[in-house]
Amino acid sequence: MRGFNLSELAVKHRAVTLFLIIAILAAGVFSFGQLGRAEDPSFTVKVMTITAAWPGATAQEMQEQVADRLEKRLQELDYYDRVETIAQPGFVSMRMTYKESTRPSEIQDLFYQTRKKLSDEASKLPKGVIGPFFNDEYSDVYFALYALEAEHLPHRQQVQMAEELRQGLLNLPGVKKVNILGEQAQRIFVEFSYERLATLGIKPDQIFAALAAQNAVAPSGFVETAGARAYIRIDGAFDSLALIENVPLEVNGRVLRIADVATVSRGYEDPPSYRIRHQGDPALMLGVIMEKHWNGLELDKSLKAQEAKIQADLPLGVNFAKVSDQAKNISLAVNEFMLKFFVALAVVMVISLLALGFRVGLVVAAAVPLTLSVVFVIMLLTGREFDRITLGALIISLGLLVDDAIIAIEMMVVKLEEGVDRIHAATFAWSSTAAPMLTGTLVTIIGFLPVGFARSGAGEYAGNIFWIVGFALISSWLVAVVFTPYLGVKLLPQIKPVPGGHDAIYAGRYYQKLRDVVQACVRRRWWVTGLVVAAFVLCGLGMGVVKKQFFPNSDRSELILEVYMPPGSAFKSTEAVAAQLEKAMLQEPQTRLVDTYVGGGAPRFFLSLNPELPDPAFAKLIVQTPDSHARDALKLRMRERIAAGEFPAARVRVTQLLFGPPVPFPVVFRVSGPNVDVLRGVSEEVRRIVAANKLTKDAFLDWGERTSGYRLVLDQDRLRLLGFTPNEVKSQLNALLSGNPITEVREGNRTVSVVARAQGNQREDLGNLNNMTLTNSAGTSVPLAQVGHFQAVMEEPILKRRNRASTVEVRADIIDGVQPPDVEMAVYKDLQPLIAKLPAGYQIDIGGPVEESAKANVALAALFPIMILLTLTVIMFQVRSFGVMFMVFATAPLGLIGAVPTLLLFNQPFGFNAILGLIGIGGILMRNTLIFTDQIRQNQEHGMAIREAIIEATVRRARPVILTALAAALAFIPLTLSVFWSSLAYVLIGGVLVGTVLTLLFLPALCSLVLGREQARATETSQATPG
Repeated sequence: MRGFNLSELAVKHRAVTLFLIIAILAAGVFSFGQLGRAEDPSFTVKVMTITAAWPGATAQEMQEQVADRLEKRLQELDYYDRVETIAQPGFVSMRMTYKESTRPSEIQDLFYQTRKKLSDEASKLPKGVIGPFFNDEYSDVYFALYALEAEHLPHRQQVQMAEELRQGLLNLPGVKKVNILGEQAQRIFVEFSYERLATLGIKPDQIFAALAAQNAVAPSGFVETAGARAYIRIDGAFDSLALIENVPLEVNGRVLRIADVATVSRGYEDPPSYRIRHQGDPALMLGVIMEKHWNGLELDKSLKAQEAKIQADLPLGVNFAKVSDQAKNISLAVNEFMLKFFVALAVVMVISLLALGFRVGLVVAAAVPLTLSVVFVIMLLTGREFDRITLGALIISLGLLVDDAIIAIEMMVVKLEEGVDRIHAATFAWSSTAAPMLTGTLVTIIGFLPVGFARSGAGEYAGNIFWIVGFALISSWLVAVVFTPYLGVKLLPQIKPVPGGHDAIYAGRYYQKLRDVVQACVRRRWWVTGLVVAAFVLCGLGMGVVKKQFFPNSDRSELILEVYMPPGSAFKSTEAVAAQLEKAMLQEPQTRLVDTYVGGGAPRFFLSLNPELPDPAFAKLIVQTPDSHARDALKLRMRERIAAGEFPAARVRVTQLLFGPPVPFPVVFRVSGPNVDVLRGVSEEVRRIVAANKLTKDAFLDWGERTSGYRLVLDQDRLRLLGFTPNEVKSQLNALLSGNPITEVREGNRTVSVVARAQGNQREDLGNLNNMTLTNSAGTSVPLAQVGHFQAVMEEPILKRRNRASTVEVRADIIDGVQPPDVEMAVYKDLQPLIAKLPAGYQIDIGGPVEESAKANVALAALFPIMILLTLTVIMFQVRSFGVMFMVFATAPLGLIGAVPTLLLFNQPFGFNAILGLIGIGGILMRNTLIFTDQIRQNQEHGMAIREAIIEATVRRARPVILTALAAALAFIPLTLSVFWSSLAYVLIGGVLVGTVLTLLFLPALCSLVLGREQARATETSQATPG
């Protein structure tokens, strides 16, 4: 890099350089305005849920006849990770999860393959199975959710109203789609009394056949006229209840109407499968999904305008309210960034001003907006946007990107003090430190490489850190070698040369003191090295004491209540408990809004919400509070009320949102094996051990207790005598109890099922079962008691499997003030004796955050060899010596000496973010070492002895090293207040400050060990050659 000098070009052609500065700043401002704004990075949920129904089947039949066949086909898929199946009587739901390493670009094709395989299998399933149905729309995060409630309007009119509102919202720019949530499927019920049917000798099948035959849209041909073609339409389709009531029914030579034997009424799916409530009243929700890379703050403006329009046109008694709003969180994040950006800028200015003077401070500070402008332009061109990760990465970069400018400008000041003219002083940095600065920059960027390319959920979530830090550091190097010299020539004051030149500059009082300390360290180099290695080992052991976590809790103000009823509970009872909780929440002063989702999870309004399978025994309440303090107060209050036994019917769990990929429970152990009875015994044992640990609370099994069912034992001989087949009995009984969907009524853009069943009072009374009458082929009515008898049996309410093995999950929450991974590992230790004596074929696995963070770390570790190789390659090209290369590389992990005490001192946990901090420190330390060794090399070229070269290099580099360290450490202080980034900020501050001390005191000692040896070896070789 000696012949070609970029700095010289920039200083000579000043008009071009000035033009470039103006152009870059303008482009940066433009890009800043254009970049998308989102709360979290877009994140692919590699999950698909599959459901199927088979009315009348037991949980066991669902599992063996339906689920098992589908699971086998799923296991053939590429990137298959696991399938979790819940079989309930008449219904099965499966959650198919693909491997973490699946690329986001391949996931749509995988979804297609899954559909194709299972649709092929569907034809082979038993007759009467409905489905499978698929849902893979979990990656969408709702930008805004609106509740629509109108007590006086029938539900179907509310749906029509929601459809109209949906269309208005869809027309807004930036809206990708709008979903209507919580719609109840409409039904028309034809309810008959089986006693009346028996008296008239009518079989339920005859009613079904009559209704189905009447309701058809069939082509009836057309007539070619001289003009247009005339179509003939015969429409027997039902469009009103009266038409259904008047359907003729022929019985034993008489014609009756349906109304004579049954009542026809409108209703909704019974029992319901999913219901939404807002502020204690039934409601519908409209979920708005934003287009990718759109500016969320712009979309918010147009949504607010549309809201105002909607509010103005709403009829009386209809309420339309926003219940979730990402824009609020986006603007908070962007404002937080702007604030921290200006704080960091001020810090850099102040440090440069105090150490180097006002104008020098200006030159250094000017590097920040220039570098960021380049980064914004690159972000816009590569399709990135502002979100939690990119904004955090920009703030990390702020602490690092002034280094190059400080080093370049400090070098220029020194040259001016030595009496060199301005032009040469400005261009000197290129020839002396540009190469080691670039190497140091590349080494820091390579450190983040595993995060950028890790094929895992956490890698996809945080991957942009690598790209943004990379863009920023490369840009800051370019700015330091092109624009800083130009700005230096323009802005630096007249600096008087110091009499006595180079030596006199470094002969001041402070420099002399530093020189004495460094000399002492070099003299006792073995001692110093030994101390540092001991400190490193100690801190390595200290890591065992630091709390661990995966991703931190969110600072969002929502409180979440999850209601777990005993598995197999009826929807009605779940809704009753949810309503009771809702009422309790609305009385609390901190509550602003309560939204309840019964029969399934909440819509995904926040990135880390887990897709929940439909389950009538589950409900979720999302409570909005003014801020995180109110949320915490309410959390404690609700936990007290629950502990006092206020809601005994259900297990109620109070939690909050978490950052990062979804992890539903902090402590999870999976027990799997072939025999359900043994499995129950083992998992109960596990639950006892989990509950015995003082750090856990509310340990429970996700299977629940066995429930009672009734089995009809048929008397085969009587059946034959009376002219029945077992299938006929089954279908007639099903029609009486659950109802059969017979046909559909078309209304607008909806179709409504017509369901025929026995009257409510006859259906819902267990004592009545024996009196139900069946009709044989001859039209004779026979009471059910004559063909068989009922037997009470205990059966599993639900059967859960994971990868086709019966699996029970033991779940627990943790007490406040401890981290999930620490608790899980402690309990895992307690479980070891039990694991050792498990019967063959049974196993206990650890789940939850430990499993998730292990996946993330495995994906990172897979890239470490590449990272190390690249780092060593870059260093080798710079230093061209094995000893020096290993010495530079060995300084990287020393950041731990600063990080561990800082984490312990401020009681911060070590998680994914802290790992990023350690990577960053490694880069900073290696960069310092590189520039330092390069300075030693230059000193030796000027004829200094090795020892003197080392001491003088330390003194010479002291000012820029201390300045860059202070700038970085102080720029990270605002980040310590951020919930998400705090552990990373503490690691960086502790690591940078301790790292600086190591650079000034330990590096000279290490260098004299390594370089002294190399020197001696080189001397030996040169003496040996002549001989």
